[in-house]
Amino acid sequence: MDAPIMWTSGPLGRRQSVPVDVGGVTVGGGAPIVVQSMTNTDTADIAGTVAQVAALARAGSELVRITVDRDEAAAAVPKIRDALAMRGINVPLVGDFHYIGHKLLADHPACAEALAKYRINPGNVGFKSKRDSQFASIIEMAMRYDKPVRIGVNWGSLDQELLTHLMDENSRAAAPASAAAVLREAMVVSGVSSARRAEELGLPAGKILISAKVSDVQELIAVYRALAARCHYALHLGLTEAGMGSKGIVASSAALGILLQEGIGDTIRISLTPEPGGDRTLEVKVAQELLQTMGFRAFLPVVSACPGCGRTTSTVFQELAKDIEGFIAERMPAWKAAHPGVEKMKVAVMGCIVNGPGESKHADIGISLPGTGEQPSAPVFIDGEKAMTLRGPAIAREFKDIVEDYVVRRYGADRAA
Repeated sequence: MDAPIMWTSGPLGRRQSVPVDVGGVTVGGGAPIVVQSMTNTDTADIAGTVAQVAALARAGSELVRITVDRDEAAAAVPKIRDALAMRGINVPLVGDFHYIGHKLLADHPACAEALAKYRINPGNVGFKSKRDSQFASIIEMAMRYDKPVRIGVNWGSLDQELLTHLMDENSRAAAPASAAAVLREAMVVSGVSSARRAEELGLPAGKILISAKVSDVQELIAVYRALAARCHYALHLGLTEAGMGSKGIVASSAALGILLQEGIGDTIRISLTPEPGGDRTLEVKVAQELLQTMGFRAFLPVVSACPGCGRTTSTVFQELAKDIEGFIAERMPAWKAAHPGVEKMKVAVMGCIVNGPGESKHADIGISLPGTGEQPSAPVFIDGEKAMTLRGPAIAREFKDIVEDYVVRRYGADRAA
């Protein structure tokens, strides 16, 4: 007789990493996976950068990275921080440094102090004889201002001397590995050895994060698996240059979803190429939806909606689903302030009798709209039980009133107490 199947659900155990405090946000150490994003404004444009950081923060980005590439950008950083504070936005700012980070941090102490974290790339922090001294200079600044550092390896700007050295070693091996395998090894070695060098210089492990980004899904998974096996530093996940639109969303979700399921990753960014004039906050929304869909965090109530088929030629349920999602998004700021836990609520808007009642019963509150040829009535289910039936042209308004009442009753202050 076959052994019984032992069913399990949910992600594997989280990898144990050293926690890092980034401006009051804990990354790693079992803390909730942090969502971050990056501006695409010229940081020297203070007003434009403030507006975009504010939009990203309001969308739910818990860390926001900004480019610090020249003196004008470095000089703008403390002004950006202060302008955001005047708006009541205190999201930690991460400075993205390449090539001359050591000089910018030394020449602009107000910038060094205003940033919550420094991001440096071991592939371009310095070259040849200057690499070690310029890397050490940034680490010393981080210690002086008590800031964490993300060591961000990227296969597009990998340390060429390290890669050449590993390629040469591989060519002399009895059974040489593939060039792709050597490239992956170079990324892991670059990140881990740089982090350990930072520790040797005096920066604690609790001030170090690592990322190792590539733009290929399978390569990213392989690199992070190896990285997670070789160190206990907090890890930032992201598929670099993921692309535009659905391609970028699917690729990022596929790569990060697998790693997160394996317990790898302490903070994530979805690096989407925005459409011309597109909304930069989309990358934040996708990151939140990925974490919520996988059961790691809850940001907004989930609205399950019927995909539609030949039984639902009417668009009523589609319109209602969109209306309900917009209503929830609009009400969430007030709900979250007054009703803790409401972000975990599940709402179902279904389109016919086949799956509608069942799906609605599985949600906290759901409505099953009539399909083609069905009676023009819409049963409402609350906590798994049929509560009422709605009819007539005001179904959308009435259902929203029911949802509002449900939120108050289930997540009200008295119940929370």
